[in-house]
Amino acid sequence: MALDNETVHNIARLARIEIDPSEVSQTRSALENILELVAQMEAVDTTGVEPMTHPFDATMRLRADTVTETDQRDKFQAIAPSAERGLYLVPKVID
Repeated sequence: MALDNETVHNIARLARIEIDPSEVSQTRSALENILELVAQMEAVDTTGVEPMTHPFDATMRLRADTVTETDQRDKFQAIAPSAERGLYLVPKVID
């Protein structure tokens, strides 16, 4: 796909980037290469190919969802500098 300088400037404005006038032709060439690659990928026939979440046929190992620690909130709040009704109290940092 051929781009003109005005299109390159418009893309740069939309992307909120500044392109130096001496780099417009180089940027246009890079964008054209990207668009050509996208066109090549769109041309590939993917009929019958299922989407996958991972390139390997791997499954996640899951551990059993069991409680491994006991509730020690009261113990930890007893040594906290300031706690009230199950909450840790901290100094105000924003006025």
